[in-house]
Amino acid sequence: MHPAPSVILFSTLSGLGFGFLAFLGWGALAPSGWAAFFLWGLGYGLAVAGLMASTFHLGNPKNALKAFTQWRTSWLSREAWASVATLMILAPMALSDWLGLGLPRIIGQVGGALALVTVLTTAMIYTQIKAVPRWHQPLTPVMFLSFAVAGGASLSGQVWAPVALLVVGVVLVALWRVGDQAFAKAGQTLGTATGLDRLGTPTVFEPAHTAQNYLLREMIHVVGRKHAQKLRLIALVLAAGLPALILILPLGWPGIALAGVLHLAGALAARWLFFAEAEPVVGLFYGMRG
Repeated sequence: MHPAPSVILFSTLSGLGFGFLAFLGWGALAPSGWAAFFLWGLGYGLAVAGLMASTFHLGNPKNALKAFTQWRTSWLSREAWASVATLMILAPMALSDWLGLGLPRIIGQVGGALALVTVLTTAMIYTQIKAVPRWHQPLTPVMFLSFAVAGGASLSGQVWAPVALLVVGVVLVALWRVGDQAFAKAGQTLGTATGLDRLGTPTVFEPAHTAQNYLLREMIHVVGRKHAQKLRLIALVLAAGLPALILILPLGWPGIALAGVLHLAGALAARWLFFAEAEPVVGLFYGMRG
């Protein structure tokens, strides 16, 4: 699948933002005054920036409002409602920490739980798609949640954050190994993709189109194996290895900030691969996989 920058930024920034907001809501930092203003602002900034980025992938950004109407059947709609509920519930907690209002922490705890629910709804948008075997597996939501938890733990300076980052690395390796075999295990062929398998084994005689179309532009993106392996290594090192090592060292907030930046860079690389290696079944119709 063509890795659109808007979707990569959306899923990465919102995941990190809601993960950090969850820890702030749970009281993992309990900041006050201007420190609270800055930290809550960072969490809200990342989450809102990610949500705003998602609208740029729409043909008409005004259609984003329609996402709220399909909550019974659409994970995208559920994500929209969950994100708004999270941001609204955590707002009083943020003001309380900033201005010293002394509101009960239970408000933040509920909001923190909803923040992870929001990340889960984002993951389910992709997990539910049977036409992309690489995504249609339990490790997809595990990957999204592990990034959110590890990112939030890192930014909030938790002592166990390095372990959470290493877990991200393990999840990524598992996701890639299972994903590399998912298409073959799904048993999808040109026959099943076209519905002609009951008549025999179809082959592509000529291209279905003589020019580019939406499906070829958005869905068909083939990543070279050597290129993918290099990016996987970069994602592992930046998202998990280096940040975990830095957080072990007694560097204080500068170390936390550096680890956060590196982790974000690795998360962006991993998310680019998540979309670029998607291999939608529709590619078989064009005699391609990717």
